[in-house]
Amino acid sequence: MNRFQFVEDHKGAYGVKRLCEVVEIARSSFYAWLAAAPARAARAADDAALAGRIRVLQDPAQGGDRAYGAPRITGDLNDGVPAGERVNHKRVARVMRDHGLAGIRLRRRVKTTVPDQSGRRFPDLIGRDFTTGEPNRRYVGDITYLPIADGTNLHLASVIDLGSRKLAGWQIADHMRTELVEDALKAAARDRGNLTGAVFHSD
Repeated sequence: MNRFQFVEDHKGAYGVKRLCEVVEIARSSFYAWLAAAPARAARAADDAALAGRIRVLQDPAQGGDRAYGAPRITGDLNDGVPAGERVNHKRVARVMRDHGLAGIRLRRRVKTTVPDQSGRRFPDLIGRDFTTGEPNRRYVGDITYLPIADGTNLHLASVIDLGSRKLAGWQIADHMRTELVEDALKAAARDRGNLTGAVFHSD
């Protein structure tokens, strides 16, 4: 709870001076906060009204779009509005955050794992045991995509040592062919000296 509000709520029972000493604030600061209460209430009312306008812009039933974020909302709010009456994008972002009005992020899903069409199954040599153990014995890996500004993706293959929980090797490429993982494993082998006898687990 706000310390100033605590003093305000309990001053009738304990007195302002004593409460300010207990919560370690200056009485002058409390009275300044109290004097600013009408301005705070006015700002809160303005923010609530702005939140209502934002909800309309995000409501598909009223021609809005739930995916609209602060930049698009700010642009729509300021469309055709005189310069002196425009709303700042930082305030829009704050009001959206405070009222839980974040836009839905519609990111394109990228499939990074393609099932083996032959239907072959490979044994799980580590038995789903991902706990730590002796270093340089069990490794796990994955591929993740990295979206870049031009709309394309790079792909990151990683090799992590389960014994030390450290990244032993990695490789980035614009493809997900087998050599991407092979290059990540080669990097791990260079870092660890060799991978002889080690098990590598991936999906």
